Amino acid sequence: MLSCGYSFFKFDLYSTFETYHKKHTMSTDVIKVLLVDDEPDILEIVGYNLSAGGYQVYTATNGLEAIEVAKKELPSLIILDVMMPKMDGVEACEQIRKIPELANTIITFLTARSEDYSQVAGFDAGADDYITKPVKPKILLSKVKGLLRRTTIEKEESTAISLGGLVINRDEYKVVNNGEELVLPRKEFELLSLLASKPGRVFTRDEILNSVWGNEVVVGGRTIDVHIRKLREKIGDDSFKTVKGIGYKFVVS
Repeated sequence: MLSCGYSFFKFDLYSTFETYHKKHTMSTDVIKVLLVDDEPDILEIVGYNLSAGGYQVYTATNGLEAIEVAKKELPSLIILDVMMPKMDGVEACEQIRKIPELANTIITFLTARSEDYSQVAGFDAGADDYITKPVKPKILLSKVKGLLRRTTIEKEESTAISLGGLVINRDEYKVVNNGEELVLPRKEFELLSLLASKPGRVFTRDEILNSVWGNEVVVGGRTIDVHIRKLREKIGDDSFKTVKGIGYKFVVS
């Protein structure tokens, strides 16, 4: 959906990208990005910048189309608008998270700064991140690069955590709880892995934000709370303890 201030967004993306591209183009080879928005201008301009940055870009204009393209192309990253016809971004995210082949796909929303409700709904649906618009090309590509870089680092780490009936396999991005395999969105998986890496230790909110979301992404404190709530629903209330005013810790029951 087109947001206010978009004229500046459009001009800025075109006018400043070439300088940034010369300095920061990375080798992305066959990294696929699916861009989903019902506004042709958004698809054209954001798609242009991603393509010029070396990514293989696919587009869709609504949630239903996004699901079909995602199943066919298996992108590494999906950038979703929230308000779209036929199926909105939140519902599309929920459906994509049910597809096993897309379990490791990063999903980030494009939202206006005033749409706090959309950000919370997006995280509830399984989104990993969000990008506020209008966005400058340098910020856009930095966020995309940062998300994909953290994914690469995670894949290179070969660690498994076993705590009672909970097994976290970072190599395969799988979680088994009391014999039941769980499919967690990426950020829920990363948050669980962080807290479970040192049971009993209190992780501050700043530590969690820096480790799970990184310095390149600005998120609010409610983001952590939403993800903890979702993990409690899936793993169990007793496994996560809130330390008021400080953060959270994982408890082995």
